[in-house]
Amino acid sequence: MEIAYAYTKRRCDFGRQPLFCEQGPEMCDTIGTNVAEHKQYILRNPVHQATQNTPCFSEHYVNTIRAEYTTTGANHAEGGWPKDVNVVDPEATQRYRRKIEKDDNYIHCVMSLAPGMDHYVMQNNAIDMYRTYYAEMPSLPAVERNSCRTVNVYRDASGPRPVGSISWQPDGGQRFAVTYCDVDFNRNPRSSVVSYIWDIENANNPEVIFTPTCPLLDLQFNPRDRNMLAGGLINGQVGVWDRRHDGDASVKCAPHVAHRELVRNVLFINSKSGQEFFSSGPDGACKWWDIRNMSEPTEEMIIDVVKSSFDVQSMANSNGVSTLEYEPTIPTRFMVGTENGFVIGGNRKGKTPMEKLPAKFEAHLGPVWSLERNPNFLKNFLTVGDWTVRVWSEDCRESAVVWSPPHRHKITAATWSPTRLSLMLVTQWNGLLATWDLLRRQHEPVLTMQVCEEPLLRVRMHEGGTLAACGSRKGNIYMTELSQNMAHSDKNDKVLLTAIFEREAKRERILEARMREIRLKLRQAEEGSPATSVSDFDPAAGDRDLAEATADYMQAVKKELAAM
Repeated sequence: MEIAYAYTKRRCDFGRQPLFCEQGPEMCDTIGTNVAEHKQYILRNPVHQATQNTPCFSEHYVNTIRAEYTTTGANHAEGGWPKDVNVVDPEATQRYRRKIEKDDNYIHCVMSLAPGMDHYVMQNNAIDMYRTYYAEMPSLPAVERNSCRTVNVYRDASGPRPVGSISWQPDGGQRFAVTYCDVDFNRNPRSSVVSYIWDIENANNPEVIFTPTCPLLDLQFNPRDRNMLAGGLINGQVGVWDRRHDGDASVKCAPHVAHRELVRNVLFINSKSGQEFFSSGPDGACKWWDIRNMSEPTEEMIIDVVKSSFDVQSMANSNGVSTLEYEPTIPTRFMVGTENGFVIGGNRKGKTPMEKLPAKFEAHLGPVWSLERNPNFLKNFLTVGDWTVRVWSEDCRESAVVWSPPHRHKITAATWSPTRLSLMLVTQWNGLLATWDLLRRQHEPVLTMQVCEEPLLRVRMHEGGTLAACGSRKGNIYMTELSQNMAHSDKNDKVLLTAIFEREAKRERILEARMREIRLKLRQAEEGSPATSVSDFDPAAGDRDLAEATADYMQAVKKELAAM
């Protein structure tokens, strides 16, 4: 009997298509309970009875007859010659060939085989077997396969503590330093205050354990000395640690010259000695230190943006610093992100307060959580705050050139890729790691990965461009690896990204100039200047820059259509 039966029927015999709709139950009939029968009902104890409702199958193994094979060969060095012909003698073989060629059977055989051979010879002459067809067509680009995976997890053995900072060892080192901070409302530690240096190859135990006197908020490697680290403490002091020695800091600054508030950020600067760094915090001051003399800071700058050269900077009006940015190729300049949403550019060589803080960007509505320059386009930098990521240009002060839509979950940190120009990694409060590539998409990330369930707070990329360390709220460091096509730039990426930044910056400058013109006209109208017509307030009336930009855009579109 067949186990399966295929039932076939024509489509025209199916009938109409059933259309279902939602409808409540309808009571067709109801029968009341018979009291007499109900009294005779007896509750029966559960009865277990085995029932077999599946067919039985049997399995049997049969060994077939084994077939044995042998492989033999023959070495055929010469054609079939008669016994009386010496194959070694060329004259004998030549005489025998001439004798055979004069035979009538040989001539008829050759004539019968010649038409078929001519057919194939003519085919080979008509078709170029060695020609590469469709060589003039451009080759299609390879299919991009973006991927990201978690290769290792480094867990905090001292308890679930939020990750404060992550710093990679310079020159492509295989180690990274991590600080943890878990304090209450009064800034008293609720758990251990130790910090670690991890080795990539060993996720079981940290390589070095630092035990500061109070929670360590930031710890950064010295770019010139792989064994020296500078850090900032929650009590306002800064210190220097040595990777070759566990325990507390080798040297600290005195409490009376330290910051008034906690030290949130520490960065080494480009100096001849390689022993200088600067720090900042919510007290609104940036202090420069020399490791060789930590008795007092070498320089101090108050982050107070004044309106004229005659104003005096004051700690009472300073802006609390939430993040620092420094580019070694621009030794005297730096940038700070403040707690009230400003990004302020600084210059150490300035003489007056306005020269010391020449630039200010109103970046976000809340604190700036991340601030980092693009390593290949130094005029452009990214900021993170108020649920968005924005890319700015130093030429445009009023608005960003590229920005992401507001996210549902809070964005905690972002960083540029050191090897791919247009790639940046963004971490979110829901444990999501988003990869943005400005050359592929500008409205959404090209790849997202759910790294963990807890919030991600920090992200730092390795100098190689493939590894990224993500720190979570529970103290775990998730090491993620990007695919090769997301870690390296193509030969045309720099040109294309330059065009994107220039186009967006030009658009923002046009809008800024138009808005200044509108505000000037409104101010003149309020002060009682002669009446202006409605066309004066039209944003598109008489705007030569806008008309030129529109003409350039339409010309580029027509050129692309003609090329297609």
